[in-house]
Amino acid sequence: MANIGNPFTSHGKKAVLCGSGELGKEVAIELERYGVHVVAIDKYAGAPAMQVAQSSHVLSMLDGEALSKVIEDEKPDLIIPEVEAIATPKLIELEKKGYNVIPTANATFLTMNREGIRRLAAEELGLPTSKYEFAQTEEEFKAAVGRIGCPCVVKPVMSSSGHGQSVVHDESEIDQAWKISQEGGRAGGGKVIVEGFVKFDYEITLLTVRHSAGTTFLKPVGHHQVDGDYRESWQPQAMSEAAEKKAQEIAGKITAALGGYGIFGVELFVKGEEVIFSEVSPRPHDTGMVTMISQDLSEFALHARAVLGLPVPDVRFYGPSASKAIVVEGNTTEYEFQDVEKVLEEPGVQVRFFGKPEIKGHRRVGVSLGTDAPVEKALAKAERAYSKLKVKVY
Repeated sequence: MANIGNPFTSHGKKAVLCGSGELGKEVAIELERYGVHVVAIDKYAGAPAMQVAQSSHVLSMLDGEALSKVIEDEKPDLIIPEVEAIATPKLIELEKKGYNVIPTANATFLTMNREGIRRLAAEELGLPTSKYEFAQTEEEFKAAVGRIGCPCVVKPVMSSSGHGQSVVHDESEIDQAWKISQEGGRAGGGKVIVEGFVKFDYEITLLTVRHSAGTTFLKPVGHHQVDGDYRESWQPQAMSEAAEKKAQEIAGKITAALGGYGIFGVELFVKGEEVIFSEVSPRPHDTGMVTMISQDLSEFALHARAVLGLPVPDVRFYGPSASKAIVVEGNTTEYEFQDVEKVLEEPGVQVRFFGKPEIKGHRRVGVSLGTDAPVEKALAKAERAYSKLKVKVY
């Protein structure tokens, strides 16, 4: 294989993906476009990224010894975490041995746990955040809710896609919120964060790329969540120049503190020109799937370039665009998509099916994408595509 520029060469490079869902699948595809050998890891066989990777392993990434053995056997050039449930202390050990953890092992350690990233943002960097307290036991939790006040948001310190998250509107919901938090954490029951409810006009994900030439901010992505799980996103989210500048300042500070190269999904609340930090993910963000239709370089393509040390030039934005998650309810290993031809009849529509091998409860199995101006028309187009699609569950 020929070199791609100097000093970069794709020949012989290997990346281990720690997490092989739909986001990891797109990262794998983009890395392979540069000749990188991708090894996919997840806790179940047939995960989306495993379907496109050159090789794969099935294991719990919370098992530090099992994870370490795979890394030592594979000897990758890059270790790319794509989920929260990873034995992050083991990644720190591996980094000390010379392995390249994306963006850094410490960044992964801090962001996989809401306590680490919140303390960094609020207490070390002085970024504006909601009121918060952490609680390890049910008694501590109830006391924290009393001090924070209702309404408040409760989340396990380790979870994703809204798992274990709930809103406590009054005292009658406290017991249920604790139960939900203990059942929904990625690492099982444990510590939770209690956050004061932020009254905001809208929330955004500011996709921020740290690369060899500096930092690039993409156009803000607006999004709508249900129980903490993304349902729709759109780009751009309209906001004042002053608010966007503040958002970039916050995103720049938190990503600089985390360090390393790659894309970060910085979640922010916006009220007027006030911007409040919420969370950050040191990897592609689910709300950023809209970039698969809105830009010439998707968030996944940008992540691949950045982690490989390749240039990230100005990103060409095509125009207002939207995405809508295709969520299915059921308990099966057999399902199929129908009426796809009707979905794709309308110009400016695309769909992506993730290839997840089973559905348990409710699961995101794909995404519909639409582009049109203004952004409200793009959202309507993604919604129409979603409504035309039929998913038959056997």
